[in-house]
Amino acid sequence: MGVPAVLNDALAPLGITKPSPIQAATLPDSLSGRDVLGRGKTGSGKTFAFLLPLVARLAESNRRPKPGKPRALVLAPTRELAAQIEESLKVLEAPTHLRSRAIFGGVGQNPQVKALQAGVDVVIACPGRLLDLMGQGHVDFSDLQVAVLDEADQMADMGFLPMVKRILDKVPSTAQKMLFSATLDNGIDVLVKKYLHNPVIHEADSVEGPQVQMEHHVISLDPEQRLEAVKDLASAPGRAIVFTRTKYGAKKLAKQLVQQGVPAVELHGNLSQGARTRNLDAFGSGRVNTLVATDIAARGIHVDDVAVVVHADPPVEHKAYVHRSGRTARAGQSGTVITLVTPEQRGDVRTLMRQAKIKPTVHTLSQAVLTDLAPGERVTVSAVEAQKIANPEALAQKAAQQQARQRKQGSGNKSGRNKSGQGNARRTQDGSRSQAASAGQSGQGPEQGGRDGHGRGGRRGQGQQGSGQRSSRSARGGQGGRGRGGQGGSQRVYSTGSGPRQGN
Repeated sequence: MGVPAVLNDALAPLGITKPSPIQAATLPDSLSGRDVLGRGKTGSGKTFAFLLPLVARLAESNRRPKPGKPRALVLAPTRELAAQIEESLKVLEAPTHLRSRAIFGGVGQNPQVKALQAGVDVVIACPGRLLDLMGQGHVDFSDLQVAVLDEADQMADMGFLPMVKRILDKVPSTAQKMLFSATLDNGIDVLVKKYLHNPVIHEADSVEGPQVQMEHHVISLDPEQRLEAVKDLASAPGRAIVFTRTKYGAKKLAKQLVQQGVPAVELHGNLSQGARTRNLDAFGSGRVNTLVATDIAARGIHVDDVAVVVHADPPVEHKAYVHRSGRTARAGQSGTVITLVTPEQRGDVRTLMRQAKIKPTVHTLSQAVLTDLAPGERVTVSAVEAQKIANPEALAQKAAQQQARQRKQGSGNKSGRNKSGQGNARRTQDGSRSQAASAGQSGQGPEQGGRDGHGRGGRRGQGQQGSGQRSSRSARGGQGGRGRGGQGGSQRVYSTGSGPRQGN
């Protein structure tokens, strides 16, 4: 098909030896330099459909990038997708000696700026951070040869089109442009008409209708049965992605699963970028088999071997259902999609399925149904062990913080012991020291104390013992003239040579 041999050789160890339908449809035109509009379902191989011609073109020109002037741009809607595109690109970079950098928010910009200044061939970016760096003068597209929009329809759904237009306005008209999307809406048509020059349109593996190797099921249940059903499905063999509608819902459900002995990690917009990366790595590596996510993961992650997708909360509209479900049955594998539906959600789910042109099999919740849809032995561990598996970094950090507190507390206790026993001894007028120099110090009760006391007593606090000394402020022992009661007396006392004097 015209793919350079060096790139074919790089893909072979990954088991990629034959093109997927979307690759077979688009590669002849994209490799020849044509603008391409490609439509295919999630998991159909779109990433290499645009990376192969991109890398082939840059490698053929054999130029070094100038500081701040990348030679190719890939725009992605989410950080996770940008990071995964960068990971796929590294497979092709090694034999061609190209350099790339992912640019997105949620992390410091300095490493990104330094990479740009050093010169990179390919920038994979989310629109927001890229516009920031463009505004600061760190990115110049005058040398750009290829521009790609991946998951263009999601960028439209997320409100990124104004940002995308501002970025594409800076792309040279001579650059090759490729736009890939699972669906083609009116918002995408605007981009196509304005920025693509005489594009070739290819469609493969249409998302309208169920995928061939994907089974769709609906389970009716009561709200209080939801957690137990999710736990049962998540503890079955294989990877599972559980979708919730809100960020709070994802966090809560992941925590509940861990407490039930099912190692699970969360993925949503409230997490820091570091936490999102760690959790996605835990799921992608297989250390954790359950990911609880919001729609941010519907197109933000590309993980093979996901056995089941569970819609714990049915999505609002049918496109979200299609893209959530597309996390399973990838790369020619089969998969199961299960939607949990409460009585008040049945009407909305029927409408959603009709719009998605899907006819699911409907069940009433039972253990037999769960076992049939997700066969295999259910495996759970203790809550503590589940926490260790799911988030060992958090446990290590918590242990370190606890040790730091203990060291600090021990240091404080030692300091307190060193100071104890000193009392409030003060130097008397004749230079001698007296442990009983502070009359109000030995007073008892909430209203005792002297001038410099720090309690909450009143003016008429009664000192218990004058202790053989006379306050410089008053001859009445422990009376707290201006003090606030409690402890302490006058800081300076005068020896009278008389015996103990009872305070009033």
